[in-house]
Amino acid sequence: MAKAESRVEKGRPEYGSDVIVDLMKVLDIEYAAFNPGATFRGIHDSIVNYGGNYRPEVIFCCHEEISVALAHGYVKAKGKPMVAIVHNIVGLQHATMAIFNAWCDRVPVIVLGATGPMNTTRRRPRIDWLHTALVQGIQVRDYVKWDDQPFSLVGVPESFIRGYRIATTEPMAPVYICYDADLQEDAIQGAVEIPDVSRFAPPASVQANPEALRRAAQLLVGARSPLAIADYLGRKAEAVASLVELAELLAIPVIDKGSRFNFPNTHPMDVADGGRELLEQADVILALDVPDLYGALTTVNRTTRVSEYAISPAAKIIHISLNDMLVRSWAADYQCLQAVDVPISADTSVALPELVRLCRQMIGGDAKKKTDIEARFSEIKARREGLRARWVREAREKAGRKEISTAFLAQELWEVIKREDWVLVNGSSNGWARRLWDWSRPYQYLGGSGGAGVGYGMSASIGAALAYRESGKLCVDIQADGDLLMTSSALWTAAHHKIPLLAVMHNNQSFYNSEEHGIEIAKFRRRQVENAGIGTHVDHPPVDFAKMAESFGVYGAGPIRRPEELRPALEQALKVVKEKRLPALVDVVSEPR
Repeated sequence: MAKAESRVEKGRPEYGSDVIVDLMKVLDIEYAAFNPGATFRGIHDSIVNYGGNYRPEVIFCCHEEISVALAHGYVKAKGKPMVAIVHNIVGLQHATMAIFNAWCDRVPVIVLGATGPMNTTRRRPRIDWLHTALVQGIQVRDYVKWDDQPFSLVGVPESFIRGYRIATTEPMAPVYICYDADLQEDAIQGAVEIPDVSRFAPPASVQANPEALRRAAQLLVGARSPLAIADYLGRKAEAVASLVELAELLAIPVIDKGSRFNFPNTHPMDVADGGRELLEQADVILALDVPDLYGALTTVNRTTRVSEYAISPAAKIIHISLNDMLVRSWAADYQCLQAVDVPISADTSVALPELVRLCRQMIGGDAKKKTDIEARFSEIKARREGLRARWVREAREKAGRKEISTAFLAQELWEVIKREDWVLVNGSSNGWARRLWDWSRPYQYLGGSGGAGVGYGMSASIGAALAYRESGKLCVDIQADGDLLMTSSALWTAAHHKIPLLAVMHNNQSFYNSEEHGIEIAKFRRRQVENAGIGTHVDHPPVDFAKMAESFGVYGAGPIRRPEELRPALEQALKVVKEKRLPALVDVVSEPR
């Protein structure tokens, strides 16, 4: 998109909003996503005129939830904050679901807001009164790490820099900063100093208590059947490498819970989809950034909601995380309280290398220990190879069906993209993408929404593809139909900004999670299962997602219903993304799960 010419001499801010844009520039904010709103018209003008629409550049969205979710996806892909701007009370309320997702996902989105004049004598009748809160941050205070509304322009630099620092300090999370319309629009009366931001960098990551780490190493080295469970560890690539090293050193099988790429599925110690038996056998469990540790150790009856442990009562549990350092009382995203034998507050990317060193030191030259580890490694490797072979057989068997299965969808998509430098930015085709594809690099999967809020997928995928736009990587979104119906106008943003993204619809024509619950409760109550489709099916009339995409300016193909039609449609869409550097969507009508 063409950049506007700056009409103001560089380094000469004239209005309050110019200072806000200068702060974004010195902190290297590349993009600001927003749905335009009058309360931040000052910032909008400063971005496009004073700042030349460059660092930040405007990403034009049609809804505030899209703006924040887009920034959410960008941050996970890029590893640095992005700004989303929301319009006073109404825009903030639209954005709340996406902010909550980012909070649960521990992603440092910088959300900027604006409010009508706090000086009541300068408010326009009706609208400025309707859209002004005291204070606006209260709306999201329980699910942001920090919020602020600076009183004067001289306080803006400290507020913005503090917000950036807080958001990017582990454990990371979004922040919200609100600006009075007058503060943005009034002319600057005196010099406003922006300090050297390098001296306000976030603190170094937290290392583990040495005694607790040593106790953890002793338990792991002495274990007969150790097991590792990882969930958010992969937010830093170096932590993945350390986990691989530990798994190989001690022959520890790893269950990847999937909130990030935590462990390569090509590794012999990967047991993500076959871990129940290993959980039952484990005598020492190493949990790494697992917010719902209780859920990872139990199984639940979805109908009765009764949980039971899948682990031995004698199993020792080690948990390394920073979860306890960011807890709010409004939402119970802190999960059920799980007993832990060695709790350690630390950044796993810092603690794991030291844990590996201690374990290696304790093993030393113990020949028997090394022999036991080698035997365990061979056993788990054979188990892993058996699982992979079974999944491939199942996918091939489902290829002969009249309808497209989720396994076949994943298999055909893999055949089309496997020679590309791909990134799965959203979705998994009911887990089949991880079972059938080769996940070997930490950037190849970005995880889910965090808060399980519907409407995340397409917007976050566009944000991730924006982050990777100049990298040569192919961004793939396996997109749920109900999720896209919530924020379908995100497609326009993808088309408008020419974001190269391959979106493949898993179109089961239902809000199937709710339908599944309906089926289960009907069975339990001995009622008609067939009625579970009432209020959940989206097939009367069916949504034509290809036409929807085309209406927003995105290449659309489908609906694809027959297995033999799938690969040619995917290949043509891939050609559009690679050669034209544009978004493309393939609507695939497939089985529910």
